[in-house]
Amino acid sequence: MSGAAALVQAHRRGIGINRSQFLLQTAQVFFVGLIIGMERNVLPAMSQDFGVAHGAFFFLASFVISFGLVKGALNFVAGGLSDRIGRKRVLLLGWLAGIPIPLLIFFAPNWWWIIAANVFLGINQAFTWTMTVTSQIDLADNHQRGLAVGINEAVGYIAVGLAGLGTGYLAVLYGPRWALLGFGLAVIALALLLLLKLQDTIAWVHAEHTQNQQRTGASAPARKAGLWATFVEVSFRDGTYRALCQGGVSNKVADTLVWVLFPIFFRLHGLGVVRIGWITGVYAMVWGLCQFWTGHLADRVGRKPPVLLGFASLSAGLVATALVRSFSAWLLTAALMGLGMALLYPNLIAAMSDVAPPLERGQILGTYRYWRDTGYAIGGLLLGLVAQGYNAVLPAIWLTAAIVALSGLWIALSVQETYHPRST
Repeated sequence: MSGAAALVQAHRRGIGINRSQFLLQTAQVFFVGLIIGMERNVLPAMSQDFGVAHGAFFFLASFVISFGLVKGALNFVAGGLSDRIGRKRVLLLGWLAGIPIPLLIFFAPNWWWIIAANVFLGINQAFTWTMTVTSQIDLADNHQRGLAVGINEAVGYIAVGLAGLGTGYLAVLYGPRWALLGFGLAVIALALLLLLKLQDTIAWVHAEHTQNQQRTGASAPARKAGLWATFVEVSFRDGTYRALCQGGVSNKVADTLVWVLFPIFFRLHGLGVVRIGWITGVYAMVWGLCQFWTGHLADRVGRKPPVLLGFASLSAGLVATALVRSFSAWLLTAALMGLGMALLYPNLIAAMSDVAPPLERGQILGTYRYWRDTGYAIGGLLLGLVAQGYNAVLPAIWLTAAIVALSGLWIALSVQETYHPRST
């Protein structure tokens, strides 16, 4: 057996064949979701405990701006870096960067320390979440990419919802600082222990490339585009990539609204931290649970129909949130928003994966995730300024609904279907 044939045989792709490694990556993304989810409810709702004045919406949003700028930039770096040094090493760097987060929150004398903590959160999330989803795509076969991304995002956002709800209860019992300190350090310790059993999936990438060469009869090694050339192509030149990237930005603007301003909006309407945790938790958990189905759905019907339906549902949920005025109704609108996210979120990245050459997948997905998560910074700036200017959250909700609707229209007009199940 030749070296190329042996490589392909030893690293066959498929979720079932690689189930042990796929499950370990799934456990990793669950811990990743717990880390970002632990502060989504507690910090905004209790921001006055950290010195944020009532109505200081822009200053409040600054902790998500720092997160988005760092995470977006390092998503881009992580993709190319993982193609060179492997997925597992980048994942390890991400977990090490997470250690200061609960410590900075615990000792914070003011909100600036929370902003600093979210710089480390940006590093942690960029390196860890990017690596888990990239690794699961590496392990999956071509016709399973939507399912792989769906499982990754589902488990991650179930964890986000559970952490937001759980830390809300813990914060009431023990205070926000002790709750986040104990929760955060325990999660990071467990993640590092499980990391010891992971294999690096870069070998599967080389096996896939070799298999593609055998199928097409190519013999010369493929030339890989440079990092900057990839960034320019994905961000500006290619119409499909460009449209998918702006879709990523717009859904993170919506998620910024939920993270930063929803707790304040509901607090102003008389809800306590536990009920706010239920609303944001339902949003994240519906988003997470439904992705088990929506990712697989796109492997059967294509990416574009669920993506467009997702943008419509998300926009409708935002409009409904602005119009209703009761806890039970807000639970329903949160569920509608979560469903919209579940339909669009995994399938945007699956569509990017469909058209990305295997050896450039890390760079291309890194560029997409750069733009998508820079949406946190864009959302923090834009929505923070709007809420500050009007001294109210409601105008920011209406603006976000319009941005999401227009983003879906852009994709409808600019993107051709990237996956055709019957031809696979």
